[in-house]
Amino acid sequence: MKLVARYTQIADDFAVADQPSAVIAPNLLLWNDTLAKQLDLEVATSERAVIFSGNLNNSDVAAVALGYSGHQFGHFSPRLGDGRAHLLGAVTDQQQQLWDIQLKGSGATPFSRGGDGRCAIGPAVREYIMSEAMHGLGISTTRCLAVVASGETVYRQPPQQGAIVTRVASSHIRVGSFQYLAAQGDVTGLKALVDLAIERHYPEIKSTDSVRYLAFLSAVIEKQVTLIVSWMRVGFIHGVMNTDNTLVSGETIDYGPCAMMNQFDFDTVFSSIDRQGRYTFGNQPNIANWNCARLAESLIPLISDDEEQAVELLSPLINGFAEQFHQAFTQMWAKKLGFDGHQDGDAELVSELLTLLKTHQLDYTNTFDSLTESLLGQVAIPSDLTDWSINWLARTNTQSYQLMREANPRMIPRNHIVESIIQEYESTGESSMLDEYLTALKSPYQLLASPAFWYSPPVDGDTNYQTFCGT
Repeated sequence: MKLVARYTQIADDFAVADQPSAVIAPNLLLWNDTLAKQLDLEVATSERAVIFSGNLNNSDVAAVALGYSGHQFGHFSPRLGDGRAHLLGAVTDQQQQLWDIQLKGSGATPFSRGGDGRCAIGPAVREYIMSEAMHGLGISTTRCLAVVASGETVYRQPPQQGAIVTRVASSHIRVGSFQYLAAQGDVTGLKALVDLAIERHYPEIKSTDSVRYLAFLSAVIEKQVTLIVSWMRVGFIHGVMNTDNTLVSGETIDYGPCAMMNQFDFDTVFSSIDRQGRYTFGNQPNIANWNCARLAESLIPLISDDEEQAVELLSPLINGFAEQFHQAFTQMWAKKLGFDGHQDGDAELVSELLTLLKTHQLDYTNTFDSLTESLLGQVAIPSDLTDWSINWLARTNTQSYQLMREANPRMIPRNHIVESIIQEYESTGESSMLDEYLTALKSPYQLLASPAFWYSPPVDGDTNYQTFCGT
């Protein structure tokens, strides 16, 4: 595995050299062979556990822990950083694209804040399943290459088996990365980081000076709008949308307390640490806007020496987030309902539908699947939507089925199924259903010959379900 260094040129305290801590008995639990081939990785089967546990470093590139700040539930922490992760470097795929290779749960780093730097097997398996499911759904995401059991106990409540996740990302440049440098007053580092982010994600930006940084912010906003609309199309709830969990690439990162919505409700929240409902399903667009505003604040020193002038130039971009999101959100709903464009009255039709979904506690995924298949006469329209469907059907045409089938998944990673797989790994170190389940999640817009309960919500509707951060 040929690695190249990343981020070491940004600033002295941005990418800190640090080696993963060795584990007692590394054992490969999960290996993403498809992803490995896409990355053009050739790693001998016998070496996978020792390399991706952090026990073996066969590269000249030094592993690093990245520094970043973060607004966590609205409260600013100037120094967070990778407290339990090590970036091994980056690999180049066959298209000459760079991909970061990071170990998560690989031991304490200089950025650790009193923790052991380890990861339990449950969160590791969750990240593998959820990131692969999101990839199958066509949503931009980090990926998992491997999960390795450490052979050690991590002391949580209760004590659990340890594991290390190998995360693959186009970059690990977060909104919090810019906040980190801005908090230190490091304008040179800020410029270097913007240049790196543009080179990696937005090479179409050719402008210089302040225009360059405004174009960068605009591009990040566009990516965030696209990402959040995609999340809401399938009912995904991230659960911890802090600025340190917001990548400027527009990829989904950190699958700690994430979950999928079953019964439709904009106020749905599962994260045990989100006691105020800051990151509910329906509030995700507002938080994305807020996070982009924090990025804009960090860029102020690059825009102008006159802070007031810089704010004047940045504000229209942040203030335009809501309208940009509204347009994308409207287009998304048109596709979910099979409309080839937007007409007067469509917003009212969507609003009426969502009210009915919430009132009758209808399942988000299965309702839209039923509506889609009803156009072919395969299933009946849900009885609670019969009256509403009269006006909806009047808006459909011969293209509607294809539009809806592409927008509405038949299968999502149901919370209770994911939890049952995690429980299998926690108790036995393996799962009887995971391979088949992952195969099904690769084709979520098709109805496969899989167990029917994979497509069904839990009996209790996840009424008492909670997710946890996993740290």
